[in-house]
Amino acid sequence: MGFLDIFRRPLVDKKLTGGGYSFFFGPTSAGKPVTERSAMQMTAVYACVRILSEAIAGLPLHVYRYEENGSRTKALDHPLYVLLHDEPNPEMTSFVFRETLMTHLLLWGNAYAQVIRNGKGEVIGLYPLMPNRMEVGRNKHGELEYTYTRTGDEPNQKMPQKIVLQASDVLHIPGLGFDGLVGYSPIAMAKNAIGLAIATEEYGASFFANGATPGGVLEHPGTIKDPARVRESWQSTFGGSRNSNKIAVLEEGMKYTPIGIAPEQAQFLETRKFQINEIARIFRIPPHMVGDLEKSSFSNIEQQSLEFVKYTLEPWVIRWEQAITKTLLAPGEKPRVFVKFNLEGLLRGDYVSRMNGYATARQNGWMSANDIRALENLDLIPEEDGGDLYLVNGNMLPLGLAGAYAEVESE
Repeated sequence: MGFLDIFRRPLVDKKLTGGGYSFFFGPTSAGKPVTERSAMQMTAVYACVRILSEAIAGLPLHVYRYEENGSRTKALDHPLYVLLHDEPNPEMTSFVFRETLMTHLLLWGNAYAQVIRNGKGEVIGLYPLMPNRMEVGRNKHGELEYTYTRTGDEPNQKMPQKIVLQASDVLHIPGLGFDGLVGYSPIAMAKNAIGLAIATEEYGASFFANGATPGGVLEHPGTIKDPARVRESWQSTFGGSRNSNKIAVLEEGMKYTPIGIAPEQAQFLETRKFQINEIARIFRIPPHMVGDLEKSSFSNIEQQSLEFVKYTLEPWVIRWEQAITKTLLAPGEKPRVFVKFNLEGLLRGDYVSRMNGYATARQNGWMSANDIRALENLDLIPEEDGGDLYLVNGNMLPLGLAGAYAEVESE
């Protein structure tokens, strides 16, 4: 049973979900067309997408099961554990799979993966699908279905072909959207800001390509027989960034009059810097993570990093966890089996702060020595040596027993 060769059904008439959206890639007010590929050529966009996709891909992802006593343990024997933690398909690792889907989610606003199941209905494979080839709609019964277009450049595919997949056969992680079913692209929504950044970058490149000195006019008191030759000679001698600041020798009363606007006057550098922060704002990335350290210091950069985990990563993590639970877990096992990303490692503070927190937890009896050592990736203390003991401060008593010792002494 091959990739995309299962669960085929005839196409039916449907109204595409989100088909009326007008937020498309294309021309911008700056005159530069923006697509997902041209946007990725911007260093700020590339940095933001890479930071988020690698962060999600690098987080530990485990499948857990609730035990009878209420504790939770890793469900190592669950079919999903190896797929999500190690290898979703024979061609990809878990890191690459999650990185790819997260990149799709950030650029197109949706991430799709085909779910391959065996005869028992168990998931045995996950394959990423390109969002720009997917259409989400409803069949004649009102049920969601996904229509994917295979193109002629794919293996064993000579002609474009539309394949209909049921909702249970597609892992769909939608971004922010109007109907809760399909997300819209952050790149398309912010295409004017990104288009301005592209235009500003092209202006800078063109400025240095034409010379560090602004363009101007060569004036001659008489008539020049071959003005094209003079212009080409001037450009070859003084054009380009490598020829900037050369001393020009003008003959026959010729003089040079600059007419361009200096980049400082056009606030070129300020505009470029603002657009970088604007793009970081789109993806909710702290400026220091894309190389802007102007407002960062040793006193606040750690707090900004913690805020990045809480306010940027955590919402994406919740989208992933709930989409996986909704699609990949059987209804009967959802109350006792769940999928969880581990964010604890990113939320840990510096060494002194962690040790102070562990000391408080240890003295108040809600963490054992082994609980602390597990969080620090240290070997556990054997049970017979007291590694699993929970200790409390002997001076603390239940509220109802306050003063009981004094009464016994007086009697």
